[in-house]
Amino acid sequence: MMHFRSWLALASLCLPLTAAAQSLDLDKSVAAALKKVKADDVKAHIQYLADDKLRGRQPGTEGYQMAVDYVTKQLQSFGVKPAGDDGSYVQKVRLRRAFVQPEPLLALIEDKKVPTPLRPGEDFVYYPNPEQPKVFQETPLVFAGYGISAPELKYDDYQGLDVQGKIVLVVRGAPKSFPSTIAAASQDLLMIMQNAARHGAVGVLVASTNPKGQLPNLKRGAYSVLDAKGKVAASRSYVPGVGLRLVGATTAATLQRLFASAQADTGKVLSTLRGGKPASLPLRTVARVDFGNTYKDIESYNVVGQLPGSDKVLSKEYVVHSAHLDHLGVAAAVKGDSIYNGAHDNASGVASVLEIARLYSQLKDKQRPKRSVLFVLQTGEELGLLGSAYFAANPTVPKSKIVADVNTDMPTIIAPLLSVVPLGAQHSSLMEPVQRAAKYLDLSVENDPEPEQNRFIRSDQYSFVMQGIPALHIKYGNKTADGKNNLSELVQKWRADTYHKPQDDINGLFDFDAGVKYVQLNFLIGYQVANDPQRPTWNKGDFFGGRFGGARR
Repeated sequence: MMHFRSWLALASLCLPLTAAAQSLDLDKSVAAALKKVKADDVKAHIQYLADDKLRGRQPGTEGYQMAVDYVTKQLQSFGVKPAGDDGSYVQKVRLRRAFVQPEPLLALIEDKKVPTPLRPGEDFVYYPNPEQPKVFQETPLVFAGYGISAPELKYDDYQGLDVQGKIVLVVRGAPKSFPSTIAAASQDLLMIMQNAARHGAVGVLVASTNPKGQLPNLKRGAYSVLDAKGKVAASRSYVPGVGLRLVGATTAATLQRLFASAQADTGKVLSTLRGGKPASLPLRTVARVDFGNTYKDIESYNVVGQLPGSDKVLSKEYVVHSAHLDHLGVAAAVKGDSIYNGAHDNASGVASVLEIARLYSQLKDKQRPKRSVLFVLQTGEELGLLGSAYFAANPTVPKSKIVADVNTDMPTIIAPLLSVVPLGAQHSSLMEPVQRAAKYLDLSVENDPEPEQNRFIRSDQYSFVMQGIPALHIKYGNKTADGKNNLSELVQKWRADTYHKPQDDINGLFDFDAGVKYVQLNFLIGYQVANDPQRPTWNKGDFFGGRFGGARR
């Protein structure tokens, strides 16, 4: 059972001192403001942001700029002050789209024999290097299992393995003993790259274990964020400032070939890994790598506004309410429609943050939160969480003063909201305000009904986590009014028909009253955090707190 702290110093919230009750007794004016959240207001935001005239809100386009202008105007109308660059409402985000030039080379040199080139696009692909136009490397390959180092869970694929100056070959996966969120993070390409770089590797190749597996489609390039000096500031496929020069993917057949050359039994090695034991080994193969990269740079924007806190000291700290503003733009037609409107993903999340801002703005001075509140609408989520990664690492307020992020991404408002899953809250003291807020709204709190979806690391809250900032993302639970408690079945069907397709428009399935509940819940979570004299803390011994907690300074 989680320990619950005393909240004696909360002036605007009257909370019990016992953990058992966990009641949230709001001031009457705050409770009244909650009731003013209207389904029609949520719908109106979604209707505008998902209109065809915005052309899918792709970063760098006129449609995305229209979305920026809309949310800026809304925040202004609620009395939210600018908190972007140079007194504006925006933070510039310089996006670099990088491509690998034709005819990249990956040749295998086995036992010092003649190099055998693999087929680009069929046997391997490279992620473009966003900083080096030309990459050449000739170095040994080493198999490093899952590429995981997790001493807190007594597992390390790199133990006793020399990878200095070598290319690391890994397979995606994690020991079954890992909790789902930790397993998801451990398999994330960014964490795999960072870990390889820490051990001195110069490259990473991710091999499939599925003979029918598909290589990543990188024909449209890969995106990164540049800083003011033109250096990479954030990326999901490149680690700046270290010696890791190449990242790629290869097939199960290539993995089999490399193991055979090293006289290793593929089945036995993979079985050992699946059993939760490292199975790393040197390979008797040198890789010759040669490829070029080209770039196209565009400018996009995060929108950042703030409501100043009421306390002289705590107002210098910030609670973030975030959502991503971008979507996929115009792409391949599906059923005759080529505009990917992103009504649920993520016009609905942006609508939620805007209505949270309206709710805060309606509070009387005595009920205003002690901490300041930031409203951050981010670009580039669909390109790899890039806008949030840039903001979380380079915020427009001191990073050490950001105490928490409450993120909203595709809340999936297609049915009554009766239960919720607070993704990430289990890792910090944020679970406490979640439980109180949910109880106030008569919502059950559940475990993730679909942990295999890895949602915790797939949305913008994870960018804040990687900067050591406790964060969460509220998703629907499984509870249904008929007692069957199988909402995830409806969501899976809806997702198959709608997710990342042009059919995600305002004419789709919506329950705007569920949207109201999301607004109320996320507001109450942020409001409690903004009034608590103590900052949220990572749980003792937590994986994410231990891994990233030192980054917030």
